[in-house]
Amino acid sequence: MNVRVAHCTAVFAGGLLVGCGRAPSPEAAAPAVQAPAQAAIPSELPLKYAPRPTAAAILPADLMSRLYLFADDSMEGREFGERGNFKATEYIAREARRLGLEPAGEDGTYFQVLPTHRRAFDPASGFGPAGRSLAPWTEYAPFDLGPGVRSLDGVQAVYGGVWGDSARLAPASAAAGRLVVLSSASQWNAPRPQLLARFPGAAGFAIATLDRVPSGVVDFLRQPGLRVGEPDSTPAPAHIWITPAAAEALLGTPLAAARPGATGATVAGTIRYRTEETAYPARNVVAVIRGSDPVLRSQYVAIGAHSDHIGVSSRAVDHDSLRAYNSVMRPMGADDPQGDPGAAEWARIRATLDSLRRLRPARPDSIANGADDDGSGSVAMLEMAEALAASRQKPKRSILFVWHTGEEAGLLGAEYYTANPTVPRDSIVTTLNIDMIGRGKASDVPNGGPAYLQLIGSRRLSRELGDLVEAVNAEGNHGFRFDYQFDANGHPEQYYCRSDHYEYAKYGIPVTFFSTGSHRDYHMVTDEPQYIDYAQLARVSTLIHDIAVRVANLDHRPALSAPKPDPEGQCVQ
Repeated sequence: MNVRVAHCTAVFAGGLLVGCGRAPSPEAAAPAVQAPAQAAIPSELPLKYAPRPTAAAILPADLMSRLYLFADDSMEGREFGERGNFKATEYIAREARRLGLEPAGEDGTYFQVLPTHRRAFDPASGFGPAGRSLAPWTEYAPFDLGPGVRSLDGVQAVYGGVWGDSARLAPASAAAGRLVVLSSASQWNAPRPQLLARFPGAAGFAIATLDRVPSGVVDFLRQPGLRVGEPDSTPAPAHIWITPAAAEALLGTPLAAARPGATGATVAGTIRYRTEETAYPARNVVAVIRGSDPVLRSQYVAIGAHSDHIGVSSRAVDHDSLRAYNSVMRPMGADDPQGDPGAAEWARIRATLDSLRRLRPARPDSIANGADDDGSGSVAMLEMAEALAASRQKPKRSILFVWHTGEEAGLLGAEYYTANPTVPRDSIVTTLNIDMIGRGKASDVPNGGPAYLQLIGSRRLSRELGDLVEAVNAEGNHGFRFDYQFDANGHPEQYYCRSDHYEYAKYGIPVTFFSTGSHRDYHMVTDEPQYIDYAQLARVSTLIHDIAVRVANLDHRPALSAPKPDPEGQCVQ
């Protein structure tokens, strides 16, 4: 699942290293699964598991064989545009071919290659008040907005006031052609669309909260960014985080004494980025099971998941220490802030870690394997494809499988696919999106258990689709209790806007998003196959399979009950 911060970071607390790190050398890639067979799920899941041949049915053992391969260390965290994701997409395409799926990518292949380029900060950049160059990443951290971003050389700084307090903001006219320096009443960030709306004529924004920006965000900003398409040359105001001390240097006065609208120093220097080539192609994997009805087979029910994860971090950490810490302090993983444990919390963390130490020694870990996110969805799609390919009676409509890349980098693969579909976009009647369906126990999410499943978006465009999902669950005795809380309008997590289904929904395609929710291992190196509930994964996969077949056999498209969104508009949940 896409998150605002792509990587967790190294954190030392109480003598424990509880953040993320970069991996040792990868192991050899595992072979493809090749022939049907059965295998029992071990009572205690191992760190490593040799893949077994798979059967036509959707089985926990088959999902386990696939996921231990797909989320193995040899896949190097499957980061978008890197070798690991390239290897992962090779595996998916190889399996699609073995199962007899029809290629639906480009040029008769299973692949749709995204035109990517990498943008890296140029260390020769300069930025600061005239006569003083601020230090990048310690005194300022820029956000790369493409070659169209405005130069700040010769621009005057102005104090924009306190973001979050409308009574202490400068008038919009004071910002025209200037670098607007802002402090903040509470949060470390200020949403860019709101800044542009409040100060439309600004040359740039410098937010004086770098001392509060999570270290993971700074690490993310420092890394070369992989972009899709030609470098964006659209004119845009610069966007920079600065320290309070740097803000005072730009304004020439202490922040506490600064008056909104007061001008400061002239800015010198320019922030530059350079474009680099990528070593590995970034690509979606696309395949089809052709429908049986001579007319309806030209329409598609799309099933999607994302093949990428967040890769490898810069430092190895103790796997069990991180898990013990997160169990107490970050039960939702990267979605929870890094807290400061008190005495009681440290006692619980130490007790958990001591119990793990009695079972095994410390294990350095640095690869974010992404077993649940979204290895679970990716292998579930392969299981569904195998079941559908083996069925004697195919659904009336065709089933379109799209393994998107780049979800973690900002829904890039889904955005590119829906803008450049390999089947007519209007022929897609529904999209079923899958992201993180391998957990959901009570120890993972509140009120979790075998019946727990989150649904998002199922009635936003088509009430009929939402009703159909409920009907398949009831009539097929799947026994799920759907949690719709994250689908509420205005929910702060904004999950409707944060996963690949939205790229379809914005074109008016009815969607349903399936997830068993977040957990302590979300966007952590601890998201490994040994923690997946394979029986639950099989049950959710079977439900989605049955929903896809039901939609594919309808004599009509799921009816829209809401206006189509503006595909160029901003997503609003």
